[in-house]
Amino acid sequence: MSHFTTIKVQIKNGELLHQVLEELGYQVECNVQVRGYRGDKTNAEYVIRQSNGYDLGFRRSGEDYELVADFWGARINQQDFVNSISQKYARKSLMAAVQSEGFHVEEEETLADGTVRVVVGRWV
Repeated sequence: MSHFTTIKVQIKNGELLHQVLEELGYQVECNVQVRGYRGDKTNAEYVIRQSNGYDLGFRRSGEDYELVADFWGARINQQDFVNSISQKYARKSLMAAVQSEGFHVEEEETLADGTVRVVVGRWV
C-alpha cells in the first residue's frame, strides 16, 4: 500500500518552479523517482532528495503541478513548505508578466504580515 500523498498547487510553469526551488536552496533532480515508505517510488518532474530516504516531488497534473511525497516520513511542515514555494513562485510569475507586458517595477515592499506589495508602471 502506497503512503504517497498529493497536494495540488497553483503552479503552471515548471521552469519557474525549478528556479524557485533552487533559489530556496534545494538541490533539484529532474525526471526521477520520488522515494517513500519501504522503497515505494513514484515519478516526478522535479525532485528534492532528502537524506532520510523520503523525497519531495512535483509532477504535472493537467495544467498544474502537484506536490507528491510520503509526508509521514518526509518530516516537513507541509503548509510552510507549500507557502514558501507558492509565495516565491507568485512573485517570480508576476515579475515575468510585468516584464513581458512592458511594465517596470516602481516600488516593492514586504509588509509586516509577509504580503508583498508591488507597484508597476509603464510609459504610454
